Amino acid sequence: MSDGYDEARANRNFLERLGEKIPGYRGFQDRELRRDVDRLLRERLAAELGRLKALLRDRARAFTDAGKIAALNGFDRADRQLDGLSQSIRFSDYGATGLFDPVKIGEAELARLYEFDLSVMDDLAALEGEITALPASGGEDPAPALERLQQAVRDLDGKWRQRKQVIGEAVQAGQGAGA
Repeated sequence: MSDGYDEARANRNFLERLGEKIPGYRGFQDRELRRDVDRLLRERLAAELGRLKALLRDRARAFTDAGKIAALNGFDRADRQLDGLSQSIRFSDYGATGLFDPVKIGEAELARLYEFDLSVMDDLAALEGEITALPASGGEDPAPALERLQQAVRDLDGKWRQRKQVIGEAVQAGQGAGA
């Protein structure tokens, strides 16, 4: 995750680098950069969830084609959960949390936040594993596997809701350091 921040910093243009020489401008620019990185992360996570939804729908289609309509309720619930999580991530508003306030957030706090975000990426990879592990339409009942998938989505949704707290802790640490 620090790669995104470092990469965004490296890609700034001449005027932005010149602006660093103006007192107070750097803090503003860093806030804008954090805002951009946060937005890009949320867009990437939401896009990945969209890809996982498509994968799940392909699995559900195989059950439909095989005439196993009873299994579709579980697929539909999982699809709606993935969609809800995607919307929650995409439209999260962290502007009120202080991450973008004129507070100097230390590298350690940013590292914890980025570590949290990377763990969400790992959780998405685990969701993909759950989806690919769903039994084929000609095999066993998919209900237990779908329930595990749904629980994994609920867990990730709960984890994502904790991100606001992780950001708040980073901001508090930054305010304490600046006092």
